[in-house]
Amino acid sequence: MRFRGIVLTAAASAWLSGCAGGLTESFTPAAAPPPAASPAAYPVARLVGSWGVASYREEKDRARTEAQARAQCKLPYVIAKGPTDGVMMHVADDTTIHELTLKGGPGGKTYLGFAGPPGDDQDREILALNEKMFVARYVNPETNSRYGTFIYVRCNAARG
Repeated sequence: MRFRGIVLTAAASAWLSGCAGGLTESFTPAAAPPPAASPAAYPVARLVGSWGVASYREEKDRARTEAQARAQCKLPYVIAKGPTDGVMMHVADDTTIHELTLKGGPGGKTYLGFAGPPGDDQDREILALNEKMFVARYVNPETNSRYGTFIYVRCNAARG
């Protein structure tokens, strides 16, 4: 009888300590989940093609930069379709081509980057996109200050 009491006491202690640990954990504030991706405003196929590319840092330079981007169609930057429904492009500070995808984010924003939450530090935000041009800037302020805001002008549209 005494042995059974010791076993029950030990079992109750183990159960209570497990409950106490669970109570402590359940009251620990959890980190906020990353923003969920929503459908991108544009299909990835709209980025595929040959582009003239230039960048600017101040809005007053945008028109001049568009003209510079058109001139770059002599040696276009080619964005190809990736193997898993993304596009093949360079990222900041890397000479290797990577597959990137469009991601919808909070407030109707659209980002271009690696798989993961929208607005990641390595993403670019697409500021505008139409049949003839798209404008993008890096989310990371330091990277954006080095590279500026990119204007991509579709090369077959640059002639007409």
